[in-house]
Amino acid sequence: MEDDRAEMPHDSDARLSVPPVNRQPLPRLVVLLGVVSMFNDAASEMVTPLLPLVVTATLGGGPLIVAVIEGLAEAASSLLKLASGWLADRGWSHRRLVFGGYLISNVARPLIGLASGWGGVMTLRSLDRAGKGIRTSPRDALISAAVDIDTRGRAFGFHRAMDHGGAIIGPALALPLLAIGLPIEQVFLVSAVPGALALITLRFTLPDTPRTAPLAAAWPRWTSLDSQLRGLIVAAAALTLSTLPEALLVLWAHRNGIGMLWIPALWALAHVVKLSVAYGAGALSDRVGRPPVVVGGWCSRVAVLILIAAGATGALAVSALFLLYAAALAATEAAERALIGDLAPADQKATAFGAYHLVCGLFALPSAALFGWVWEAIGLAAAFLLAACGTAAAAITLMVMAPRPHANR
Repeated sequence: MEDDRAEMPHDSDARLSVPPVNRQPLPRLVVLLGVVSMFNDAASEMVTPLLPLVVTATLGGGPLIVAVIEGLAEAASSLLKLASGWLADRGWSHRRLVFGGYLISNVARPLIGLASGWGGVMTLRSLDRAGKGIRTSPRDALISAAVDIDTRGRAFGFHRAMDHGGAIIGPALALPLLAIGLPIEQVFLVSAVPGALALITLRFTLPDTPRTAPLAAAWPRWTSLDSQLRGLIVAAAALTLSTLPEALLVLWAHRNGIGMLWIPALWALAHVVKLSVAYGAGALSDRVGRPPVVVGGWCSRVAVLILIAAGATGALAVSALFLLYAAALAATEAAERALIGDLAPADQKATAFGAYHLVCGLFALPSAALFGWVWEAIGLAAAFLLAACGTAAAAITLMVMAPRPHANR
């Protein structure tokens, strides 16, 4: 999608001064995409915290199977994020790509409740995440192009906050259904209702983007990306190799004092924390720059992972660490995406988002399999300490390669 704002000259000192706080309301497009994300995540998060419990308690899988399902799903998603981003930059309708992605997810996700084995769960979960892969890069490009550099962190922070708002609503819907005795499988089917609301909202309110002449004639090459952008992607890939799937965090919480009935409640509370942190951290990155916010968030992950590895037990301690880890994850979401938007040229924004998500997603499968295997073969503490060491290495990588975004892209 072509950015119709005038390009400003690159100014290496532009980010050294603290800009004034931007109080302008966010564009309607950003708000609308946030609402759609809220409905979609309400549907998704009705079932996501229950998925590892279904695989292990009902279908006979272990932590390794849970990790492989999540890793494979994320890897499939990441491949499509690059493809859809490239297509969007070549003139394909952003609106149709976004709508198609949401449609695939909200058809496949409820059907997981009908799966009779973990192989079926793996297939449907992969389709769910494939839908995410199709929609994410064009959607992120729309958000990035709708705002300027001094508002981009707040825009992505708002979108992530709405996303987490839906993740609060989802478990809040699932909890009473489980409390009255509804089987988990039927909770999956009920998740189709908020998913349908997301599709209706998107179908009738999101304006189409005009089809443009192709902007990227060839498949993107790694060397064609901005060197600072490549540095961020390398650091993010190192982080992905060190990131435990949240499904394993759920298993850890369940095995250390959190009953099955309260898993959705803890999941919802974690997203209350994420909602609170995501918007504020995104706005902070507009003021102090993206790298300090990203590095600080990654370092906070290291501290929490070490505390988990120390062997916390009991509902109170486990809940506190679960929520602290959620805060650490949310602290960098908006700043990472805003940094991509800062560094990518206007005619390659969707492709740049796709490359970022691709590299991160490709490492999700080996990372998930590695931590699932370490957990089963050596122990929980070893898995979390390994994640802490890798996350520290990623933070050091980013500090060494810390990019200084070009101004006003």
